[in-house]
Amino acid sequence: MSISKAIAADLLEIKAVSLSPSQPFTWASGIKSPIYTDNRVTLAYPEVRNQIEGAFAELIKAEFPEVEVIAGTATAGIPHGAIIADYLKLPFAYIRSKPKDHGAGNQVEGRVAKGQKMVVVEDLISTGGSVLEAVAAAEREGADVLGVVAIFTYELEKASRKFAEAGVKLATLTTYSELIEIAKETGYVTKEELELLKKFKENQETWQD
Repeated sequence: MSISKAIAADLLEIKAVSLSPSQPFTWASGIKSPIYTDNRVTLAYPEVRNQIEGAFAELIKAEFPEVEVIAGTATAGIPHGAIIADYLKLPFAYIRSKPKDHGAGNQVEGRVAKGQKMVVVEDLISTGGSVLEAVAAAEREGADVLGVVAIFTYELEKASRKFAEAGVKLATLTTYSELIEIAKETGYVTKEELELLKKFKENQETWQD
């Protein structure tokens, strides 16, 4: 089994990702979704956590070999980013969701030199909006952002478009497509539920029709 499928299987096993096509979840945006993800759960499982952080380190070395600093998004990307930075023996910083309203008003916490080559760590890519805001904030404060890495992506067209428009490279450990394939192979979902999951990826608004 590939590392990406192994991580997808782990996410399902520890219930960091839950699938429920028959009784959908409601996202904060109001979207009815057959999938819910909370990758913070991975931190509670040392073996899964170690596999994820090791895979992150290898992914970054392969995709962004020039990296000089790792930055985690607040708050979900911070623990993963800190562990990855330790694996890679690199400096670590984190990016606030908004600038501080006191002191120097920084949005990037840590010591990032102007022009320093940064990789931003996120746990999940949904629409991509929040992490791209973090990238923009880091660039405003002088970082040279090489790209973004994440554990998992829903592979939404909206996110792909946003990353392309921003000119930001994205690399993830596993994907929605790989996860639902694992769910099919392990009997986690029925054939009918699998079709609903595929329809969700194609169109988040009409998948239940």
